[in-house]
Amino acid sequence: MRIAAGRFKARCLHLMDAVREGGQEVIITKRGKPVAKLTRVGRAPRKRAFGCLKGTAEVRGDIIGPVGEKWNADN
Repeated sequence: MRIAAGRFKARCLHLMDAVREGGQEVIITKRGKPVAKLTRVGRAPRKRAFGCLKGTAEVRGDIIGPVGEKWNADN
């Protein structure tokens, strides 16, 4: 839906309710050119905990083989 700024000003609260309930966007124009968009605010997508650190670590060298240090695990 497109609406002139002057008409939007007069019907602002009604249009905000309509957008919230129906989800339709309203393009506000000034001298026939779009200047703003009124749209429903949605919830930000939740980030999942699993995999959120993917790509943030770097493996350098062999992480499985022996390191050359002697130690006693029985103590």
